Amino acid sequence: MTDLPRYEYVKLADQIAADIASGTLPIGAALPSERAMVDIHGVSIGTVRRAVRELVTRGLVAKLPSKGTYVIATPDTAQPPQA
Repeated sequence: MTDLPRYEYVKLADQIAADIASGTLPIGAALPSERAMVDIHGVSIGTVRRAVRELVTRGLVAKLPSKGTYVIATPDTAQPPQA
């Protein structure tokens, strides 16, 4: 089976998830601002926003309005939010 191309936001979410898994971004750490991630990763603001939504869906981060986005779990302990 060949690997299908992946969306940029999924690649970014996977990269951030790997940083969380390695401890580079420990539980409780704030993710950089959206604008900072645009500069750091060289992607659009839309890509950053979709990646963050993906990480929320995976149960790895939580967004606090006017405060930022914080790591709340590692990939091996994450439980996706209940709908």
